[in-house]
Amino acid sequence: MKHVILGNGPAGVVAAETLRRAAPADEILMVGSEDAPPYSRMAIPYLLEENIDETGTYLRKAPDHFRRLNIGELRARAVSLDTDKRRILFHDGHFEDYDRLLVATGSHPVRPPIPGVDLPEVQTCWTLDDARAIASLAKPGSRVLQLGAGFIGCIIMQALAARGVKLTVVEMGDRMVPRMMTPKAGGMIKSWVEHKGVRVVTNAGVQRIDRGAAAGSIDVTLSTGEVLPCDLVIVAAGVAPNVAFLDSTPVHVAKGVLVDDKLETSVPGIFAAGDVAEAPDLFTGAHLVAAIQPNAADQARVAALNMAGRHTKLNGVLAINVLDTLGLISASFGQWWGEGSETGGAGVEHVDEKRFRYLSLQFKDDVMIGATSIGLTQHVGALRGLIHGQVKLGAWKERLLANPLQFVEAYVARSQQPMALAR
Repeated sequence: MKHVILGNGPAGVVAAETLRRAAPADEILMVGSEDAPPYSRMAIPYLLEENIDETGTYLRKAPDHFRRLNIGELRARAVSLDTDKRRILFHDGHFEDYDRLLVATGSHPVRPPIPGVDLPEVQTCWTLDDARAIASLAKPGSRVLQLGAGFIGCIIMQALAARGVKLTVVEMGDRMVPRMMTPKAGGMIKSWVEHKGVRVVTNAGVQRIDRGAAAGSIDVTLSTGEVLPCDLVIVAAGVAPNVAFLDSTPVHVAKGVLVDDKLETSVPGIFAAGDVAEAPDLFTGAHLVAAIQPNAADQARVAALNMAGRHTKLNGVLAINVLDTLGLISASFGQWWGEGSETGGAGVEHVDEKRFRYLSLQFKDDVMIGATSIGLTQHVGALRGLIHGQVKLGAWKERLLANPLQFVEAYVARSQQPMALAR
């Protein structure tokens, strides 16, 4: 059997290695669209901080790693797919046939339709090429504007601050990290960042970008009317799955490629994993794209085992975000925004603004379904364990509503006892 894996990021690599173990005699071809060995995008900020060189971003360090596993590698970009003939057309005009196909093509940064967004001083931060361009422009003292203060934006912010730039962050939402933090938590992160010398402008966007009067400078006009002279603009306004090559195919695509609990798409024999996949949520069963590396690896393993004929199911996607913002550690797990009281929801917040400590716990009936934390670096794994294990808390729910900081004790008391997991 021939397996083709489109994508050589974390999902593609884990899938290829899992397939090789599960199907020793099968042919495996892993396709990457960039002229670089398989690497982790999450390592790019460390590259910009100069903590590692480019080889430090590589997912597997030995140059002959995939050759030794008899995993073929190809540098190409898929442009169309014939699901009846099981054939892929690539941008250079050549075709590849397959018996099983994994779509692990990841995502790409979104460039908002802003006049001037294509100027060379306007960069995204997603590829090694992007990192090289940013490194050439982000010198100590450079005036840098970053558009977006979401998860990716906060990771980039850390690297930019380490390079000694004068940084302004513009976010259209009412707080930082609005898609993973409660209003109070997002506001606390903003306050922390401002204390570190970064200017943050919320409830604002970029209206236009023009060539500045000085050579190499640009003028950025905000929706507030303010004009900021800059040397570099970094767009961190979100990402979108790479699915264009699936147009005109029967593969169902919504926000991402829709998959079932086996990671199989609407077309038998075609699977999807990673940032491109829209898989069932652990709690609701509703489909969502959970674009983080741990989920990508889990999905890749399940998809690969099913491609090899070993029937395996994904328990469900759990949203997990852990973020280091200029030294302040924050995390959110599961349905962090909570559930309505009319459907059994309840929640509690612990706020210590002076020490930058915060905890929000969200429940449905006596199960913790979501959590948000700031500055609580120890034992946050207990939060994930309670949520992912769907542990029935019993009387511990009321104790946590009274004192949410007792979550570690609740984890030990309930998840470590066999009866605790009885449904």
